[in-house]
This record gives sequence, C-alpha cells and structure tokens, in this order.
Amino acid sequence: MSLARSDRIEKLLQRFEEVQQALAAGAAGEEFVRYSREYAELQPVAEKARELRAALDEQADLQGMLDDPELGEMARTELEALKPRIAELERALQLLLLPKDAADDKGVILEIRAGTGGEEAALFAADLFRMYQRYAQARGWRVEVISASESDLGGYREIVAAIRGQGVYARLKYESGVHRVQRVPETEAGGRIHTSAATVAVLPEAEEVDVHIDEKDLRIDVFRASGAGGQHVNTTDSAVRITHLPTGIVVSQQSERSQHKNRAKAMQVLRARLFEMQRREQMQQRAEQRRGQIGSGDRSERIRTYNFPQGRITDHRINLTLYKLEPVLAGEALDEIIEPLIAEQQARLLASQES
Repeated sequence: MSLARSDRIEKLLQRFEEVQQALAAGAAGEEFVRYSREYAELQPVAEKARELRAALDEQADLQGMLDDPELGEMARTELEALKPRIAELERALQLLLLPKDAADDKGVILEIRAGTGGEEAALFAADLFRMYQRYAQARGWRVEVISASESDLGGYREIVAAIRGQGVYARLKYESGVHRVQRVPETEAGGRIHTSAATVAVLPEAEEVDVHIDEKDLRIDVFRASGAGGQHVNTTDSAVRITHLPTGIVVSQQSERSQHKNRAKAMQVLRARLFEMQRREQMQQRAEQRRGQIGSGDRSERIRTYNFPQGRITDHRINLTLYKLEPVLAGEALDEIIEPLIAEQQARLLASQES
C-alpha cells in the first residue's frame, strides 16, 4: 500500500482539517498561536499527500484503460510518464515525514575561536565570521556580535555572535567542528604554505522556557572592562563573569558599558551552552539517532579544509570537494556544501527507518 493511503497519512489529513476549521472558527490568543504553528507544520505534508493521492488515482484510471483498443496505447504512454512522478512524490512525502529537530527553527549562538596557528589562525577566524555574516545577510537573517577579542593584525582570537531568522539552526548546525586553512600568510617572507585552524560552535539559541536556570546555581562577578594593553575601557565595574556552578560553565561579557546589558548577553550565551549540553545528553541516549548523524558535531572534529593555493574547499564528512573557495568564503556558494550535508542526513534517516 502506498504511503499516501496509510493510516498515518489519513490521521494527519484529518488533523489538518480539524486545525483549519479551528482557525476558521476564530481561535484567538494562545490557542490561535498553537493552531497556527500546527497548521504551518501540517500544511506541506497534507498538500504533498493530496498531490500523491491524485497521481495514484490517475494511475488507477489509466490502468483501467489499458485493454481499451482505442485508448490503450495512449494510457500505456501516460503510465510510463507518470511512474517517475509518483516515485518522486513518494520520496518527497517520506522526507516531509522524517522526525524534525525541535531546534531547527531557532536562531543560533555562533562561537568562532582561533586554534593552532597563532596570528594566522586569528585571521582565518575573521574570514569564517565574515563568511557566515555574508551568508546570513543574503538570507535575510540578523547578525548581532555579542563579544569579540581581536588580534593585533585585525583577526579574532574569539568572536561570539547571535544569528536570528527563519530556520537558522537547520542550516548552520553542520558548521560545528574544526575548520582548517592551508595558505601562505601575508607575514611569511619565504612563501611557505602554513596550516592553521579555527573552531566553530553553532548552538541553538535557547529561550528561558527551554532552559531553567536557578539563580542560586550562579556565581556572578563584576569587574572593570579592559581593552588592549590592559587599558581601562571605562572606570566602572561593568564587565560581568557568570559561573554556572553545577556544570562549571563560565561566560564573560564586557562589550557593553552597562553592567545590566553585559549580564543579559552573558545569560544569553549561558542558556545556549546549557541547552546544547542537554541536547547532547539526550542524543547520546538515543544510539540510533547518534549513528544517523553526519559526524558528531564535536568541536574537536576536523570537518573542512580550505586550500587557498589550489582554490579548493573539501568537506571531509561527505568527501565533497569544490574548487569554489572564494565564492564559499563570500557566502555565495556555502549552500553548495550545506545542501549535500542535509541530503546525506536525510538519506541516513530514511535508511534507518527502512531497516
């Protein structure tokens, strides 16, 4: 029996009609928000299921015409043309029914840190941040720098930013890991290729409802914000360091002149890190889901190499190599890496369901 005729789809279509009726009847307030979200989730599945059902009905009609002396040949030709369309619709419906990551629609906290390679690694960290910034701008997402520690040559030892918009985590979650660069540094007189690295962490942004933080579990220290060379940015104790005692996670923030604003930004990063920790613990408990991931997303895992002399970029998780280094770093061709990663993840999930 086709997936479109299954009990699961039948129940889903019934529920979709119930939600439609509830919205048409004038649901308001929290009820309206809840029904609207459910409608948005069910609509693409319902539309694809109905499209597949219509194609299957057409297939049945054509099969009934095969013995007709006048229409049989035409029916046979149309049936052959319909087969790949039905297969395509079946697969599209299967993909829509795959379990969704609850965090996919969330914004993210992006953390980039220079790794091995000193000043060159810091410059590469800045290149990566600009790549994500341009990619975000092209998709209409908002980017807000939370904190940044600049190097002497204008790179970043560390930069933390919030990226908000529709489906940010769904696309950027595959970026977590170690990014390696191979190029001749501007400071290298001999023209030798150096290898440096930067670590990227993409954490789903957490709301207060996602993570409960008890005030008694926090130690909050305030101190004077200082700039390069130890010079005071201001003379008040505006910088904030928050330690989450149960986990030992420490977040410092001094980019704002206001202690209140620094505390709010530090809590924002702390919530994201705790949320990600909770999610990882849950994923580790689900062995099947863990096997279905593309890499572990662990920050110590090398995921990609950017080779400047050859203009080559390689994603090691799916053995994908593109000679589009500059367009990728400009944010223009990053989707040519992200899309295959998403497709690979979907294929693994489909295979795990079928086995």
